[in-house]
Amino acid sequence: MSEKENVIRNEQEDDVLSSALAKKLNVDAPVFVPSFGLSSNLNHTAEESKESIAVCDDWETRDLEEDEDLDDGEFDDDCEEEVGEQEVAGVDGNEPSAIKAKAKAKRKGKKMSESSDGGVKKEHVNIVFIGHVDAGKSTIGGQLLYLTGMVDKRTLEKYEREAKEKNRESWYLSWALDTNQEERDKGKTVEVGRAFFETEHKHFTLLDAPGHRGYVANMIGGAQQADLAVLVISGRKGEFETGFERGGQTREHAMLAKTAGVKHMIVLINKMDDPTVEWKEDRYNECKEKLLPYLKKCNFNPKTEVFFMPCSGITGAFLKDVPDESVCSWYRGPSFLDYIDQLPSFSRHIEGPFRMPVIDKYKDMGSVVRGKVESGNCRKGSQLMLMPNRKAVEVLQLLSDENEVNQVNSGENVTIKLKGVEEEEVSSGFVLCDISAPCNVGRLFDAQVVILEHKSIICPGYSAVLHIHAAVEEVIVKAILCLIDKKTGEKIKNKVRFVKQDQIAIMRLECVGGLICMETFSQFPQMGRFVLRDEGKTIAVGKVLRVVE
Repeated sequence: MSEKENVIRNEQEDDVLSSALAKKLNVDAPVFVPSFGLSSNLNHTAEESKESIAVCDDWETRDLEEDEDLDDGEFDDDCEEEVGEQEVAGVDGNEPSAIKAKAKAKRKGKKMSESSDGGVKKEHVNIVFIGHVDAGKSTIGGQLLYLTGMVDKRTLEKYEREAKEKNRESWYLSWALDTNQEERDKGKTVEVGRAFFETEHKHFTLLDAPGHRGYVANMIGGAQQADLAVLVISGRKGEFETGFERGGQTREHAMLAKTAGVKHMIVLINKMDDPTVEWKEDRYNECKEKLLPYLKKCNFNPKTEVFFMPCSGITGAFLKDVPDESVCSWYRGPSFLDYIDQLPSFSRHIEGPFRMPVIDKYKDMGSVVRGKVESGNCRKGSQLMLMPNRKAVEVLQLLSDENEVNQVNSGENVTIKLKGVEEEEVSSGFVLCDISAPCNVGRLFDAQVVILEHKSIICPGYSAVLHIHAAVEEVIVKAILCLIDKKTGEKIKNKVRFVKQDQIAIMRLECVGGLICMETFSQFPQMGRFVLRDEGKTIAVGKVLRVVE
C-alpha cells in the first residue's frame, strides 16, 4: 500500500481526454497507461465461469434497474438532499439576486435537535473547498473565518507578520487553515484543513482540501465528508487555463466530488481583483462557459445544483458583503455567506442505526476518534460497536466542533472519546456502529464498476487502490461477472475475460488486507460508493451491490 501511494504521488498528469467516455458516461478524465503487468494465466476456471453466470442471473431478479441507473454513470443518492422546487438563479444568465429556496423539505425522519443549553441547534452542514493548487482555497477559507468572527484581527496581523518574514505576504490568510509548518513553508495544503463557522441559520464545518495532484487521496477523504462543495477557480490570466485545460486538478476534483455524493456545488471564480482581470465580466463569463459543459458531463444539474459567483479571497469581496458598483457593477449578489445560509436543508438518516466511519484517531487521556456521523445518533454513555474488529465500546465524551455536547446526530462532524479500546486498535476506515445493528464487513464483494479511463484491458488479477468512505485499501479483481450494455442497460451474458475503457461491468473484488467495513449502495449510499485509483489517476467509480464474504 505505501509503495503504491508513493507511486500515486509521483505520477504526472495526462491531459488527453476520452471523447467516447464523455458521450456515453457523462464523465471526462485523462487517459492513463498502467504499469502493472497482468499474468497471462489469470483466466476463469470452469467453476468460476459457472459462478459468474449464476451471479449475473441472480442480478436479473434483483432491483438493479430500479434504484441504480446504469446508463449515465451517475451515482445518485436517494437519501440525500431533495430540493423539490428549489430554483437557483444566476447560472444561465438569470438575475443572481433572485434566489428562491422553495424547498419541499421531504426529509426522512428529519428532526430539529436540541443543544446542550436547551435551545435549538442550527443545521450542521459540511462544506469542502476543492480546486487546482493555488486557486485560493485556503485564502478564501481564512477570509471566511475572519469575516464570521472565528479568527480575530490580532491573529491575522500576527500571521501577516510571520508570512512576510518568509516572503509569503499574500499567503497570510491561508495560515488560518494551513496550520502545520510544512504547509506554511511550501505554501500549499497537504492535509485536509478543518475549521468551523456559523451563519444566521446554519453551522458549517469547513474542509479545506489540498489541490496538488500528489494529494488527491486526501482530497477524496475531504469530499466524502461533504454535503456541499465549493469549486474554487482562479480567474487570473493563465491560472484558470493551467487548472482546467492543461492537466490540472479542476476537472478531476469536480468529478470526484460528484462521485463522493456531493449534490450541490458553488463555483467561486476567485482573484477577480487581479490586474490581469480587474473585475471584467468577459473573463468571468469565459471561465463559466468553459466550466458549465464539463460540470454537466459530471451529472451536475446546472439549474438546481450549480451556482456561479465572482469573488476576491484577498479583499473578501462578495464573500460576506457585496461591494460598491464601482468595484463590480454586473454582479449584485447574493454574497457567498448569504447564499449558503439560504440553501434548503439536507436530508439525514436521523432514524437509522448509528454509523460513523473513523477518519482520524489519536490518544488524549484515552482513545479518541473523529468522523462524520452518516446515520442515526448517539449520546454520552451510549454503548457502540467498533467494526470490523467487533470491539464493544462506551462513549465517554462527545465534541461537535470543539464544543462538548450530550448528543450528536447524522450529518455532524464529531470527536468521540471511547472506553474499551486502545488507540492502536483503531484505524482509519473503521466504523462506529449501533451495537444491535452493526455494519456489514467483508473482504469479497460484487460491485457495479464504470471504467472511466484505462488504455489497456483490465483482467482478473488486476489491482488498484479502493477509496470507500474513510477506508483506503488495495483490491484485486477476482472475476468479471458480466458486462452492462450502455445503450439498453441490459446485462450481457457472454463469457467475459476482460473489460476496457468506457465499459460498465459487474465485478467481484477482493480486499488484499482482509475485512473492511462496507454497505450496499441501496442501503447506505455513503458507505457503498467507491473510487478506484491507480498510478495517480482515477480509473473507475463504482457502488457495492452485494457483500459476498
